[in-house]
Amino acid sequence: MMKIEILGTGCPKCKLLMGNVEKATRELDVKADIKHITDMDKILEYGIMTTPALVIDGDVKCAGRIPDMDEIKGWLK
Repeated sequence: MMKIEILGTGCPKCKLLMGNVEKATRELDVKADIKHITDMDKILEYGIMTTPALVIDGDVKCAGRIPDMDEIKGWLK
């Protein structure tokens, strides 16, 4: 099972990214454990300075922006 983490404080952008990731996993029928990480110490462990950020299986895919659905789906395949 894929491990996906949304890093951010819970702002509207973080929530939008979470929704987009959930939608992409449903559309691709990808089994994933999706978590929203709000603890700043954990976020800083990834070296993230701007949120939201998307981490898939421990690999930071983007930070400081909301990727479009095609980009998210590409990372999930």
